[in-house]
Amino acid sequence: MQLNYQQFNIGGKSPFVVLHGLFGAQDNWRSQALVWAQDRHVITMDLRNHGMSAHDVFMDYSSMAADVIESMDAMGLGKVDLLGHSMGGKVAIQLALHHPQRLRSLLVADIAPVAYEPRHQSIIQGLNQIDLVHLKSRKQALDLLTQYEPDPRVCQFLLKSLYKNEAGEFCLRYNLAAIEENYAAISAAPQAAASGTGYVGPTLVIKGAESAYILPQHQTAFETLLPHTQLKIMAGCGHWLHAEKPELFCRLVSRFLVNLG
Repeated sequence: MQLNYQQFNIGGKSPFVVLHGLFGAQDNWRSQALVWAQDRHVITMDLRNHGMSAHDVFMDYSSMAADVIESMDAMGLGKVDLLGHSMGGKVAIQLALHHPQRLRSLLVADIAPVAYEPRHQSIIQGLNQIDLVHLKSRKQALDLLTQYEPDPRVCQFLLKSLYKNEAGEFCLRYNLAAIEENYAAISAAPQAAASGTGYVGPTLVIKGAESAYILPQHQTAFETLLPHTQLKIMAGCGHWLHAEKPELFCRLVSRFLVNLG
C-alpha cells in the first residue's frame, strides 16, 4: 500500500525517509524533520495501521517494508537515507536487507535486528479498556490508561492518536485490533535475505544508555546483518532518545549524513 507521508524541503538534496515506532505516527517526528530539512529533503511516513495510512489485517516486516518501497516509487525516489525508530527501525532493517540498492545509508534508533519477548501486553490491555463509544473526555482515557502504564509520558504518547471524528466520536488512529493480532510478527526479527548476506552499506545505530532494547548479547546479530555499524550511545536517555534529547539526537544524525558526502 502507499503510505501517508509529509515532505519537508522538497527541493533539497539527499532524500531522507523517517519511520516512527509502534503506536506512533509521522507527525511525532515533525520537530526533528524541520531541523534536518534545513539542508536536505526529509520525508516522514505513517506506517500501515498507524496515523493517516490505511488499515490492514496483516502486519509483518515484509509487508511494511514493501509499503515503504511502494511509497518511495510513487514519489519517484531513488536511493535514500533511511531512519527508523523501534518498530520503524526493524522495518528499515528489513528494507535494507532485501532492497539494499534503494539505500544510501541506514540509521536505526534503539532497536536490534532480533526477536523480543512481549513487552506491551499491559498497554494493549489498557487501550482495550477504553470504551471509545462512551468516552467523555481525553482525561477520562488518560486516567484509565495510567492504571495499566505507570509512565505518564508513555500514556500521553499513546493518546496522541486519540481524536474525534466528524460525528464527534472518539477514535484511535492506530489499528489496535491489527496490532494485537499481529503482535508476534511485530516482536519478531527482520527476515534475513535469501542469500544470507547482511546490509553492507553505511549504518548508524543510536542507543539510549538507559534502554534495554539493545544489549551486549545482540552484538552477533548486528555483526551478521549490519556489519558496518557505527554505534553511538546517548547518555541519560531511554528508548525515547529522540524525544528526551532531541538536539543531541538530531546532531548525531546530521553529522553521520554530512560525513557521507
